[in-house]
Amino acid sequence: MLLYFRIIQIRHKILKFVTFKYKIMTFILIVITCVISLLAFNNEDLFSRLQFNAYQIYHRKEWYRIISHGFVHANWWHLFVNMFVLYFFGSTTEAYLKSLASEGIIKYPVLIFLILYLAALIFSSSISLLRHKDNHWYNAVGASGAVSALLFFTIFFNPWGTIGVYFIPVPGIIFAVLYIIYSQYMSKRGGDNIGHDAHLLGAIFGFVFPLFLNFELYKIFISQLFSIMH
Repeated sequence: MLLYFRIIQIRHKILKFVTFKYKIMTFILIVITCVISLLAFNNEDLFSRLQFNAYQIYHRKEWYRIISHGFVHANWWHLFVNMFVLYFFGSTTEAYLKSLASEGIIKYPVLIFLILYLAALIFSSSISLLRHKDNHWYNAVGASGAVSALLFFTIFFNPWGTIGVYFIPVPGIIFAVLYIIYSQYMSKRGGDNIGHDAHLLGAIFGFVFPLFLNFELYKIFISQLFSIMH
C-alpha cells in the first residue's frame, strides 16, 4: 500500500526531470546512431556488415548484428524519423526512470535505460530471425524496434498523454491500440519492405518492461487509465 502511494506521485514529479541532465543517454544514442549511419551511407561494406541478416546470424553466428542493425539506417528520412522519436520518447523514458529511482523503486536508471533500449532491439528482431533464418537475402536496418519500446514505455505511465499523429493529438492509449492492430495486420500482409514485426514486438516489450522492474507498477497504469473517469 505504501508503495502504491509513492509511485502514484510520479506523474506529478516527472516534468522536473525532463532537462538536459536527464536526456544525456538519449543524446549519446542519437549521436552514436547518426555517426554510424552516416558512415554506413558512404560505405557499402560497413552497411552490409552491420545490417540484420537472419541467415548470417543463425548460420554464421554473427550475433552482433542483432544489435548493430539498430545503429544503421536505410536513408536520411529513415534516420530522421527514428531519431526524432528517440529524442522525445527517450528523454521522457529517462525522466520516468529517474523519477522511479528518486522514489527508491529502482536503482541504476541509466543502466536500466540502456538495457531497455538494447534488449528491445534484440527482442524485436526475434520473429524475423526465426522466420528468415534460412533466407540469405533478408536484411533489415533501423532502430524502430527500440524506439517503439520507448514510446510504449511512456504510454504505460501516461496512457492519456497525447501523441501527435500528422499534427493531430491522439491519446496515447488510443494510439497504442491502433498501432498494435496496424502492425499486426501489416506484418501478416507484408509487401511494403517495412519491419512491422519489429515495431509490434518492440511496442509489446516496452509496455511490459516496467512490470519487470517492479510488478506493483501496474497500479500506475491502472490509476492513470481510469483517471479520466474522475
